[in-house]
Amino acid sequence: MLVAHFLFTELCRINEDQKVALDLDPYVKKLLNARRRVVLVNNILQNAQERLRRLNHSVAKETARRRAMLDSGVYPPGSPSK
Repeated sequence: MLVAHFLFTELCRINEDQKVALDLDPYVKKLLNARRRVVLVNNILQNAQERLRRLNHSVAKETARRRAMLDSGVYPPGSPSK
């Protein structure tokens, strides 16, 4: 415990001796810009995924409808018969 306190004290002293002021604003702005772009791409991907899900549902529904028509032997007018 004494060693940890000594290290902490020594690091504080070194930090005070250097007194280097870091300007973090450019880094924060870059991170915020990157976050904004990631959120935008995430929203685009979610919308595309939802559209694909709806399209897949519609295709499955239409496939089931056509299969039922073929199995029952009922054909729409103008379609070639078996």
